[in-house]
Amino acid sequence: MIRCGVVVVAAGRGTRMGTSESKQFLQLRGKPILVYTLELFQRMPLVESIVLVTGADEIARCEAYVRDYSLAKVCAVVAGGSERQHSVRIGMDKLPAGIDVAAVHDGVRPFVTEAEAERCLHKGYEAGGAVLAVPVKDTIKVVGSSGRIESTPDRKSLWAVQTPQAFRLDLLREAHRQAERDGFVGTDDAMLLERLGHEVYVVEGAYTNIKITTPDDLIWAERLLQQQMERTDRS
Repeated sequence: MIRCGVVVVAAGRGTRMGTSESKQFLQLRGKPILVYTLELFQRMPLVESIVLVTGADEIARCEAYVRDYSLAKVCAVVAGGSERQHSVRIGMDKLPAGIDVAAVHDGVRPFVTEAEAERCLHKGYEAGGAVLAVPVKDTIKVVGSSGRIESTPDRKSLWAVQTPQAFRLDLLREAHRQAERDGFVGTDDAMLLERLGHEVYVVEGAYTNIKITTPDDLIWAERLLQQQMERTDRS
């Protein structure tokens, strides 16, 4: 059986939310968004350990969440770096010895399902790298600095990438080490493997796996949570 670990990144300030509180600590029905995310991985039999990366001044609060919500799989709560990429590397280095595949997940994506995360983890182990993603619905334009449209990519080949992103841990470490040597900062972890020639595959996810970053997202999140609760009540 493969050994799986998860790095949950929750070190951002989230200025687009327009609140003094960091977005991962905002409440949905009396519980922090981050806790919903951690509880998902806590429930998954496939996941052995979780490392939570947060701001240096939020470690005590997150450690209290771990105790108060019985998040026993959280093996470390650590301070992140100046960039998300650096935070991932810090978290990755805190995973227990012997982990085969590591998933990297945004702390503000609480609506990924266990089935979606499990498919991503298995594909990441099998292929070396995998990301949850959904087909793009809108027409996408490449626009120059002047505002002029330069090209229109074929929508059939475009996917919006989400998290988790899962990788064999040895490949993820290699990719992060090389990025650090090169002074390269990517927009996601898959990009670090891609630039070394490693194959990364898409696992189709769901449009409900939203990243909560704006007030509108928070409204949608409330609705999604209500729908989840109604389904649970019916079952």
